[in-house]
Amino acid sequence: MSKMKISSQTNSSITEAKLPITERIKAFFDADGKDNMDNSNKKGGTGNKLPQPKFSIYWIYAILALAIIGLNFFYSGGSPVETFQDKVRKQMLPKGDVERLDIVSNDRRVDVYLKKDRIKNYKKELENGISSPSKNGPQFYFTIGSPDEFQKSIEEYQKSLPAENQAVITFNNKRDWTGDIFSILLYIGLFVAFWVFVIRRMSRGAGGGAGNIFNVGKSKAQLFDKENHVRVNFNDVAGLDEAKVEVMEIVDFLKNPQKYTDLGGKIPKGALLVGPPGTGKTLLAKAVAGEANVPFFSLSGSDFVEMFVGVGASRVRDLFKQAKEKAPCIVFIDEIDAIGRARGKNANFSGNDERENTLNQLLTEMDGFGTNVGVIILAATNRADILDRALLRAGRFDRQIYVELPDLNGREEIFKVHLRPLKLAPDLDTSFLAKQTPGFSGADIANVCNEAALVAARKNKAFVEKQDFLDAVDRIIGGLEKKNKIISVEEKKTIAYHEGGHATVSWLLEYANPLLKVTIVPRGRALGAAWYLPEERQITTKEQIMDELSATLGGRAAEEVVFGKISTGALNDLERVTKQAYAMVSYYGMNNELGNLSFYDSSGQSEYMFGKPYSEKTAETIDQEVKAIIEEAYQRAKQILTENRDGLNKLSELLLEREVIFSEDLEAIFGKRKGAKEELISAKPIAETPKLEDPSNPTEENASEEKS
Repeated sequence: MSKMKISSQTNSSITEAKLPITERIKAFFDADGKDNMDNSNKKGGTGNKLPQPKFSIYWIYAILALAIIGLNFFYSGGSPVETFQDKVRKQMLPKGDVERLDIVSNDRRVDVYLKKDRIKNYKKELENGISSPSKNGPQFYFTIGSPDEFQKSIEEYQKSLPAENQAVITFNNKRDWTGDIFSILLYIGLFVAFWVFVIRRMSRGAGGGAGNIFNVGKSKAQLFDKENHVRVNFNDVAGLDEAKVEVMEIVDFLKNPQKYTDLGGKIPKGALLVGPPGTGKTLLAKAVAGEANVPFFSLSGSDFVEMFVGVGASRVRDLFKQAKEKAPCIVFIDEIDAIGRARGKNANFSGNDERENTLNQLLTEMDGFGTNVGVIILAATNRADILDRALLRAGRFDRQIYVELPDLNGREEIFKVHLRPLKLAPDLDTSFLAKQTPGFSGADIANVCNEAALVAARKNKAFVEKQDFLDAVDRIIGGLEKKNKIISVEEKKTIAYHEGGHATVSWLLEYANPLLKVTIVPRGRALGAAWYLPEERQITTKEQIMDELSATLGGRAAEEVVFGKISTGALNDLERVTKQAYAMVSYYGMNNELGNLSFYDSSGQSEYMFGKPYSEKTAETIDQEVKAIIEEAYQRAKQILTENRDGLNKLSELLLEREVIFSEDLEAIFGKRKGAKEELISAKPIAETPKLEDPSNPTEENASEEKS
């Protein structure tokens, strides 16, 4: 046993001897650090591990530089001490202390060499500096004007001295080799440092993961495994029950493959998460990384995009090469539309597109001639309509998992997740908060919870209360209140009747969204706003759209009915009404003239077209029908306001007095709303600020936005 051990040590030492000197030094330091760590572990136990410093080859360079400087400093001796010419003539030469005077012509100075047995007489002067001059001299020096004149004068002076006191006079032209060498080394060092800096900057800009420009083609995926584990799991994902079922099945397949393979099933090669922004697609992928006991590669679609030709395809190959080595594993590509956009059919625009080359390589790796066993692709996008059809086919992305905006129950579950770290009031009802936020995504709800905590902290509260959440919703949707904004009396009255018109028409129409709050306090860009609670429905009828159009035009109609003139405050209303009317005619087929025609392009290819998918005559018909629909809704709003003029006046005056009114105030003036749902209407208008509408379908009625 001992012979085998000695032999293995000998072989390892021979192998190390063949390595370059820098590698051997690094190996020595690594082994020494490991031995030290092992010794400390033996002494202090496993709980007292000290972090070892990371080895760098620059340590060796620094040690060598310090050694050179030290040797030059200690072995070259100190510099001579400066003195005066008169002192040499009147003190040193008469006493016979000077052995030699060396005239340095090119430096216009004279070096004074003392006799060795006389150096002790000048001990104090020589030891005043940091280091004493060398015993071999020179010990002193002084400057002169002309070397020839000094030579003549010193020779004449020495004739008056005894022969034993006369000093030898020599000439010399010295050159500072040490200074020259250090100057050369300094320039070389600056040149090397500059190029190291440039190359490192290029490496970072090129994305060469290991800090080397030649690694630009390497994958930039982040690996999560047992050592680098994600702490998010499926318990942190709420409101996505259907999506979680499909994703959890993939995780379960990786954990228990025999359960499925016994029945002849195969693991899906890929799953595409599709949904609006903020619905939790990336969070769902993080949960997969936290739940799966397999390596998880995470990167963005933009990580494949680079300024160098061929880099994207190279990174795709490197990514799948790493994935195959770690199989079974999961690869998650966020925002895959960055590279998965449908390839163009016009060669003039996409003859040699780098993005297309990257996509082609991705298609080949996902399901090409060589199959990838055990590599599952997860991807996320909110633009599935623009993805290439070859990418979406079965065999590449076998499943498309739709992550929609959460419904009422889903929002309540999401609130429970984001409310965990907050200090809440005991009477807070999460179901109430869910009703206040229709159309909110998971990201929006997280923002509401954080904003509510900030509002409570601003008011120095010990707990986050219901009113803080309502204020947070108002803040996120409408913006900050601007109570100090200067508004004239006439403008304020116009704003009040404008918002009163919206409130009146929406309250008296059965299918319009129920109003919850009206205010003339400026918020954000609006001088007045109305909040509604849109009904959560999957389909919308023509009658419902027409009622919403009339309610939206109620502000403009109220201005004309009351003041006999209109203002620019209805800009936002007109923009929304026009878009909705064109959608009715062009997309939904809600028009007798055009019939059941739809020019909507769900594939997203229409954005590459320079023309419209219909003739000029059809375009004229569409314009005429849109104008007729808007005019019909406007006249209907004017008729409702004319018939209920007294109620409009009471509502507007109340709004001028309070600045904020609630649904209970409208019920007191106009009576109970037709088709009202009790559970959706606030019961405490003063203590509780009512709900806001879907941010994707804004309900703020801008009463001040003007365009010149």
